[in-house]
Amino acid sequence: MAKEYDLVIIGGGTGGYVAAIRASQLGLKTAVVEKEALGGTCLHRGCIPTKVLLKSAEIYQTVKNSENYGIIGGPATINFWKIQERKSSIVEKLHQGVQYLLKKGKIDVYYGTGRLLGPSIFSPLAGGSVSVELNGGKENEILLPKNIILATGSRPKTLPGLNVDGVTVFTSDEALMMKELPESVIIVGGGVIGIEWASMLADFGVGVTVIEYEKRILPSEDGEIAAEMEKALRKKGVEIATGAKVLTETAAAGEKGISVEAETEGGRRIFTAEKMLVSVGREANTEGIGLENTDIETDRGFIRVNEYYQTKESHIYAVGDVIGGLQLAHAAAREGTIAVEHIAGLRPDPLAYENVPRCVYSRPEVASVGLSEEEARAKGYSVKIGRFPFQAVGKALINGDGEGFIKIIADEKTDDLLGIHMIGAHVTDLIAEGSLAKFLDAVPWEIAQAVHPHPTLSEIFSEAALAVDGKAIHI
Repeated sequence: MAKEYDLVIIGGGTGGYVAAIRASQLGLKTAVVEKEALGGTCLHRGCIPTKVLLKSAEIYQTVKNSENYGIIGGPATINFWKIQERKSSIVEKLHQGVQYLLKKGKIDVYYGTGRLLGPSIFSPLAGGSVSVELNGGKENEILLPKNIILATGSRPKTLPGLNVDGVTVFTSDEALMMKELPESVIIVGGGVIGIEWASMLADFGVGVTVIEYEKRILPSEDGEIAAEMEKALRKKGVEIATGAKVLTETAAAGEKGISVEAETEGGRRIFTAEKMLVSVGREANTEGIGLENTDIETDRGFIRVNEYYQTKESHIYAVGDVIGGLQLAHAAAREGTIAVEHIAGLRPDPLAYENVPRCVYSRPEVASVGLSEEEARAKGYSVKIGRFPFQAVGKALINGDGEGFIKIIADEKTDDLLGIHMIGAHVTDLIAEGSLAKFLDAVPWEIAQAVHPHPTLSEIFSEAALAVDGKAIHI
């Protein structure tokens, strides 16, 4: 017999399970359909496992350079099996936590593949019923929801001509399962994921080459931040080729590795390495979920939604990577919450994406919120900028991490805060203050007036805020 629900969510990743919990809080009878494991890409193949590896790479470099802190020890060595074991342990602990939260909320979980059905004996609405294939298609369950949220996520893109075999050529999914570190790797793509892997592998002692099609790495970040990151990576020994188009038809894999040609500003070049990591973005998981049985529209493969994440079918919503946009776990969580609150009639405020922080967990880290200088000027703003280096912050020197800076961008006419951009150690934690300031529509003067404890890294905010008007104290 078909089971009725107020809400069925297809996809149990960050956007999906957070939406489910919020729905439960609001008294909605809710079910989640998940084909693999609760937590989705972020928990199992993205945010969490990569940060575990990045932390181990950071610790390795700290131990190698412990003499800088007056600590003399033996030579540091890498036990990559132990690192992978720690990664799996952390992921499983968090996975159990998500399972507990859904059980606590009395949310039904169906492990299988969910598919929207067209008008049928179960419901006259397109997508008014959901078919769930269980046990590899051996069983089938029909769910009858009043509302549906599609949170099916995304997967790594590949390039035609590059055969991702998980042995010589892989995406970030396969890279996370490596049993040993390669001697060298070519990373195709210098965006967030590519740069995190470049930083991590370089810190582990792997020879890294990054090939980026755009004129600079981290093309979505502020230009000064991207330039500082390139400088930091080159200092580690990473080779970077920007404005370079990989000629995938030239890729040749053999017993000793892989080679590929790329068109660069200086002409054609051949790049060789033991392995290749393809990191050229992500594409939405929309196949096989029954969109063709509805009037739902897509744009470049992503589901089109309104500000409350409704699709063209008003009872069907979509959140997270499947709708494109920022494709960040914390954005997906907020999108899911807004969608559920809209379903419940609470009239939530739409998400202002300019207030959503963005992070790169490399070494050094990058974090930002709001407009870059280039974006602000392109929008016609007359800007004033405050910069302050970590070299002038006592706690940064104590930590041994003095590289990097903060950049605060404000409207010269109104003093409104337009953007905050940071590069340096721990900035992915520090950006929370910038995010709050942006959300509260603060001006630099207000940031400067907030007393920041000394010695802390947070002092960089007050100094940069003062620097916007040329009043920084310690520089």
